[in-house]
Amino acid sequence: MDRTQARRLAEELVSRMTLEEKASQLRFDAPAIPRLGIPAYNWWNEALHGVARAGTATVFPQAIALAAIFDEDFHQRVAEVISTEARAKYNAQAAHGDRDIYKGLTLWSPNINIFRDPRWGRGHETYGEDPYLTTRLGVRFIKGLQGDGKYLKTAACAKHFAVHSGPEAIRHEFNAVATAKDMEETYLPAFRAAVQEAGVETVMGAYNRVNGEPACGSKTLLVDILRKKWGFQGHVTSDCWAIRDFHTTHHVTDTAPESAALALKMGCDVNCGNTYLHLLQAYQDGLVTEEDITRSAVRLFTTRFLLGCFARDCDWDQIPYSQVDTDAHDALAQEAAEKAMVLLKNNGLLPLDAEKIRAIAVVGPMADSDVVLKGNYYGTASRSVTLLEGLRAYCKPLGIRVYYSQGCDKVLNRVEHLGQPDDRLAEAVICAEQADVVIACVGLDETLEGEEGDTGNFSASGDKVSLSLPESQQRLLKALEGTGKPLVTVLTVGSSLNVPEGDAQLLAWYPGQAGGTALARVLFGDVVPSGHLPVTFYRSLEDLPEFTDYRMAGHTYRYYTGQALYPFGYGLSYTTFALADPAVEAGCAALTVRNTGSRDAETVAQVYVQPLDCPCAPPNPSLAGFARVAVPAGGETRVTVKLNPEAWTVVKEDGSRVPFKGTFRVWAGLSQPDARSLELTGLPCLETCYTAE
Repeated sequence: MDRTQARRLAEELVSRMTLEEKASQLRFDAPAIPRLGIPAYNWWNEALHGVARAGTATVFPQAIALAAIFDEDFHQRVAEVISTEARAKYNAQAAHGDRDIYKGLTLWSPNINIFRDPRWGRGHETYGEDPYLTTRLGVRFIKGLQGDGKYLKTAACAKHFAVHSGPEAIRHEFNAVATAKDMEETYLPAFRAAVQEAGVETVMGAYNRVNGEPACGSKTLLVDILRKKWGFQGHVTSDCWAIRDFHTTHHVTDTAPESAALALKMGCDVNCGNTYLHLLQAYQDGLVTEEDITRSAVRLFTTRFLLGCFARDCDWDQIPYSQVDTDAHDALAQEAAEKAMVLLKNNGLLPLDAEKIRAIAVVGPMADSDVVLKGNYYGTASRSVTLLEGLRAYCKPLGIRVYYSQGCDKVLNRVEHLGQPDDRLAEAVICAEQADVVIACVGLDETLEGEEGDTGNFSASGDKVSLSLPESQQRLLKALEGTGKPLVTVLTVGSSLNVPEGDAQLLAWYPGQAGGTALARVLFGDVVPSGHLPVTFYRSLEDLPEFTDYRMAGHTYRYYTGQALYPFGYGLSYTTFALADPAVEAGCAALTVRNTGSRDAETVAQVYVQPLDCPCAPPNPSLAGFARVAVPAGGETRVTVKLNPEAWTVVKEDGSRVPFKGTFRVWAGLSQPDARSLELTGLPCLETCYTAE
């Protein structure tokens, strides 16, 4: 069904509603209108890395981990599974009259904000710090959710439009100030592509103000850019209770009716919250017209018609509940976790040789944690495998003994309330003494980096106050190092951490329901690690601008002028590679990747560009293309990398994007073309030039 037809049907249906009925449909929990045959509908559903908060569903690795795979096609496959499960659950639940929250077809994902600062607790919901990587993954995730059929399979939502990345503690009152150049160059590209390329059906505003205007009531964002400049035809939803902030914390209005009127006038169609309960008062006060209310109601029912909610010929309605939580979906979740893990450090300890190991010690507060698998915004996995469980299952048939100790609390100084400080430290050391290798599972989880308002947040409203592990975990690692046993540090985290300990270090992220199985296969070499960092790992917060500074200067690999701990795009392997024969054209680049080692492996080819003698370009080369490639041991593959058409443009201070007529330096390799990546990998990028005329 095309939008014109759906809108015509929506207009006819809405024309039969009373003013009160139309206003009621603008709430996220829209009530039924029985006389018109309209069932209740709840617009609020989540699907960040699996159908969330509505019972059993496949839980994939957290979004930041999916970004580390650097694979558009694979990313869309994950989204297609998520939308299949969402449809299957909706079909079955609706048939039973269950139209509760989190059970609709409007999925409030993906989060395509730029992970500007590693302190931001919600950064792990994003696809990292690079606008091009975020754009490509966002587009493909949206396409996977919305499907390719007569009707939308589900409706995706690009959020949070558009300049939003902390601090969480002040998000309800904060004004993010972004220059015109930073808006065009960094903050807006992923949203523009979501609208114009992916055809996203929903856009969600942010809590904060952007250059003085509340994002959910911003004329600049919602009217001038989104609808007029980009031609967006879908509907806009507020973030939850964000419209209330207009009068309670932003103080751009004085009353709830005024806030409701501002949001509605600027084109916010759905109120996640309850401020639109005041719409009728706003109407009576002359702040809005019936036409304003009708316009938003028509947009919302257009979406419902596009979803086939009132159709008898919607193929998606035939997806059965048996498509939820399948073996195939679990296998894809495992594959995702395996591809996402990033080998940060290795002195030759990994992969572990099962024939030489008789016992391992698995130690740490994240080893047997189900919470750490899930990140945030997750469903209920029926088959979660913790890191400990995965390693134990792998080792048992090999006759390898597994010793386990929690080692410490993840943040407190003791595990037992009545115990002495470090009450599990001796046990951890004892386990290490029995083992040939120690695997320390340490890091964070959603209670230590997450969203403001989440009940489990330990401190800082979910934002990080340090790039170090909690002190309890630091003491554990130092004690384990003191045993002299080979130490593998497994990090569970969704952002930058500086953890010096370990002979080898593997970044597992928040790896999803199959995380433990994936970890074991990577550590023992059944899978060669191939993830690459979608964010910069910094050495210290002292290297960064103040958290509330939204200027890009000093932020992310494109503008950071210091030396990173681990750079964006970085990731080691169990094999070695060589590169040859770079070539570049306007639309693509190519290079030959040779696997000079003894293991079949995947890696990520990356292309970076930088114009010569251009003062308005970022100080460092920018990612212009990427492609995941599989190369057999001893073999080679010619890789063609599609390039960002905007790679040959620059953005001026006034925000205008213009073609750059001149010479570009172009690098093709398996990392950034920076000194730190070369130091860590020993593999230089290949440099060539391209002249744009």
